[in-house]
Amino acid sequence: MLRGLYTFVRFFVFWLLFFLVTRATFEIYFHHKLQGVTFWQIVQTYLYGVRMDASATAYIAIIPLLVFIVNWFIPNSTIKSAWLKWYTWVGVFFISFIAIIDLGIFTEWGAKVNFRAFDTLYNSPSESLSSTGSSPIALNLSIGAGLIVIGVILSYFIIDHSFKKPRVSRVNKLIFSVLLILVNFAILRGTVAPTPINQSAGYFSDNQLLDLSAQNTEWNLANNVFENLRRPYNPYLFMTPDSAKNLVSQTFAVKKDTTVHILTTNRPNVVIIQLESFTADLIESLGGEKGDAPNFENFIKNGVLFNNIYAAGDRTDKGIIAILSGFPSQAIRTIVIDTLKQRQLPSLLIAFKDTGYTTSYFYGGTSTYMNFDTYMHDHKTDHITDEKSFAKSEIGSTWGAHDDILFKKHVTYLDQQQKPFFSLIQTLTNHEPFVLPVPPHFKGSDVADQFRSTAYFTDSCLNAYFEAAKKQAWYKNTLFILIADHGHRLPKSTHGAFDPGKYHIPLLFFGEVVKPEYRGKQISKLGNQTDIATTLLAQLNMPHQQFKWSKDLLNPYSKDFAFFDWDNGFGYLLPQQAVSYDNSGERMIYTKNKNVAKNITQNTLLYGKAFMQQIFTEYLGF
Repeated sequence: MLRGLYTFVRFFVFWLLFFLVTRATFEIYFHHKLQGVTFWQIVQTYLYGVRMDASATAYIAIIPLLVFIVNWFIPNSTIKSAWLKWYTWVGVFFISFIAIIDLGIFTEWGAKVNFRAFDTLYNSPSESLSSTGSSPIALNLSIGAGLIVIGVILSYFIIDHSFKKPRVSRVNKLIFSVLLILVNFAILRGTVAPTPINQSAGYFSDNQLLDLSAQNTEWNLANNVFENLRRPYNPYLFMTPDSAKNLVSQTFAVKKDTTVHILTTNRPNVVIIQLESFTADLIESLGGEKGDAPNFENFIKNGVLFNNIYAAGDRTDKGIIAILSGFPSQAIRTIVIDTLKQRQLPSLLIAFKDTGYTTSYFYGGTSTYMNFDTYMHDHKTDHITDEKSFAKSEIGSTWGAHDDILFKKHVTYLDQQQKPFFSLIQTLTNHEPFVLPVPPHFKGSDVADQFRSTAYFTDSCLNAYFEAAKKQAWYKNTLFILIADHGHRLPKSTHGAFDPGKYHIPLLFFGEVVKPEYRGKQISKLGNQTDIATTLLAQLNMPHQQFKWSKDLLNPYSKDFAFFDWDNGFGYLLPQQAVSYDNSGERMIYTKNKNVAKNITQNTLLYGKAFMQQIFTEYLGF
């Protein structure tokens, strides 16, 4: 029996060491983000992570343990050692593969690899692979190969691959087998207490990278997959349903339903230009870099800039719903892919269609991506232009036709319209892998300069589009709304997934229909993408009550606040304070102002919790 226990321990030691190697790989890979971190804090990632590592190992051990026990009770059976070798090697291969996927996901999203990554890969493989185009593929593959080699070598020296049967009585076999199963089960649960281990076991620091490093990547992924595939429930229950509902209602309540009219007409054509990854860090007037989007600065001088706007989330599927339906992001879910739910959302497309406008959607890529085409059809879109509408020679990247081609086709289409029109243009060039049809403006070879160059190209395409549009009769009666679909870690690479700076984006009302006295003005009210719907419809004296998650940014009585979320956390901003909360670690991981009164910070967090809870409650109710 002691030999069997010794074999069991050696198997556990191997996997604990291999998980230590993968954690060290993660920390070495992102060492530049660990500046200022002490050696003791690094050590703590291993101390806090070992429980999750052990739990993951216990899951891996289930099959070998059962095979050993069954084999032990069958007198003449034999199992060759090759079986356990192959089982171990397959496990090493998959864990190494997940480890390098995790490096790419964290680079792009600032989060650990999760269900969403594989769901996107399954539903949109080419687009998903294009999203990783800025990652050093050769380096990551080399790291993966190195992990496999290390794993195989360690397994030879540590694991006892034989299935030798200790000679004991049947009663002792039964006792020992039950004991092994119970011990493995206890390790699997991470505790003998009623509540099993969860992701919060790895949280110990105010530095999110340290907390995520302490997480066991495979355990975290398996848990995330399970949570997404199980029967939907609300994981964000922070207070009673009535409390959450009332707090949200109070936030949107206004003393007077009025607005400051900045347009010369209440029946303009409307074109919303959804700019791929156009973070505020690209816009000089928003505190961004100078020269990345020089034409945008000229547009600002002739429009109304809302300079304190935040994206709903960190993905296009979140942004397009926030813009068109005024509905916030649902963190771990995305409503646009659920046909039954998204059909129940209000939409600007319907609002304008029902008022006599023709409606259209223009995208250079595949409109079936993330169910966008279904959403458009379900919300009364008259015309869709996507990748199928372009000649093969016009498809310039893995995503589709570049922005210059898209804008030219849009001008041609609008020239043929007789009624007032509402149109959404979705750009794509400023997306990984940052491919250009022209020489890059920024000559650097690093990914930040590639991002700057594609943004610069989109900016130049915008300018060419407006110059062409000015020659058309419809231009003088058209309101253009420029808004990013989401922010981005680039070009500065200073914002994590929890940092409000990553979600800060431009929103500009632009065109001849903007009253001259308002051109060049900046509005500093805190707001969201979701606020476009009510702000726009109020300008046109159109009903907007159906957009209850949207406020009028031009109503002097509307409150200053913004909300965003990522895979399993959220941020809430008020003028005095901004906070971010990680739901996995069940704690606040970011506060903007350290010197404000504690009750202001707690109040900000309370409203954020109410928003997250009520958003998910309504999502489930659709």
